[in-house]
Amino acid sequence: MKKCVIILNPESGKKHKIKTYEEFYDTLRKYGYETEIILTKAKGDAEKIIQGIDKSIDLVISGGGDGTLNEIVSGNLQREKPLTIAPLPMGSTNDVGNMYGLNRSVFENLEILLKGKQKKVDVCYINKAPFAYVACLGDYIDMAYATPRSLKKKYGKIAYILYGIGQLRNKIHQYKLKYTIDGKSHEGTYSFIFISNSSRIAGQPDVYYDVKLDDNMFEVALANVKNKAEMLRLLVLTSTMDVKDIPGITYYQTNNFEIEFIDKPKTSWCIDGEEYKINTNKFVFHVEQNMKMQVPKESAKTLFDE
Repeated sequence: MKKCVIILNPESGKKHKIKTYEEFYDTLRKYGYETEIILTKAKGDAEKIIQGIDKSIDLVISGGGDGTLNEIVSGNLQREKPLTIAPLPMGSTNDVGNMYGLNRSVFENLEILLKGKQKKVDVCYINKAPFAYVACLGDYIDMAYATPRSLKKKYGKIAYILYGIGQLRNKIHQYKLKYTIDGKSHEGTYSFIFISNSSRIAGQPDVYYDVKLDDNMFEVALANVKNKAEMLRLLVLTSTMDVKDIPGITYYQTNNFEIEFIDKPKTSWCIDGEEYKINTNKFVFHVEQNMKMQVPKESAKTLFDE
C-alpha cells in the first residue's frame, strides 16, 4: 500500500472547517494510500513537518492556503531528496489551487488530485528562498499578509478588500532601481514589481495566457504607476488583457533576474501571500526544476509542456 501524509492547517480559510477526518482516510484508502494527518499549530510548522517526514512517503498533501503550500515547498527543498507534493486548496484566496482548476469542495478536489499526474515543476527563488508562484513588491501588496487573520476567518476574500479600503489614503511609492536580465543592465523607476510562475495572481485569473510551469522560465512585470487612477486602470486592463500586452508594463520572460534598489524599499516583498523580510537592497531570482507536484490531468495538459 502506498503512503500519504496530509499536512493540514486547521486555521486556513473560513469555508473549509472539517468536523471529522474520516473522509480523508476513506478517500485516500480508496486510491490505495495509507494516510497520516498532521496538523499545524503555528506559522512555520508545515516547513518543519515535511523536513521530518520519512523518505518512504509517496505523496504529501498540502491542506491549506498558498502560505501553507509555500512552507511545504520550502521545507521539501531542504530535504536530500524532495518528496512529491499536491496542493489541496483550503485557504481564503488559493491562487495555486485555482490555477490548477481546483475550486469545488475539498473532497472533490482531493479525488481530482489523486486521479492526476505527477509533473516536474519549476520552482523560483528569491535570494535562495523558494516560492511556489509569486514574489511581488509595492503598495497595497501587504494586504496579502497584513490583513488580520480574524477578518480572513470571518469574511474570507472580502477581508482583503476591507483592509485595502483603509490603505487607500496612502500615496503610491516609486522606486529607483537597477536590474540585470539575461546579462543586460537597465535602470528605471517603478512602483510595482511582480516575479511569477503562474497564470493567476492575487485572485486574478489569466494574468498571463500562455504560462508553462515546466519551461525553466519565469515572468517579470514592472509597472510605474504614479497615482491611484493609473493603478485602477491597470487593474481593469489585467482583467481583459494579457499582462505582457498592457501599455505601461515592462515585461520579460527569463530564468535569471537581478535587481538593486537605490534606496531601501518602504515595504517588504510578499512571496506566496506571506511577508518576506530581508535586510538588503539586492535581490537575485533564478529557477530550478527540482520538485514534483501531483496535479489534475486537465491542467497537466494546459500548464505543462507534455
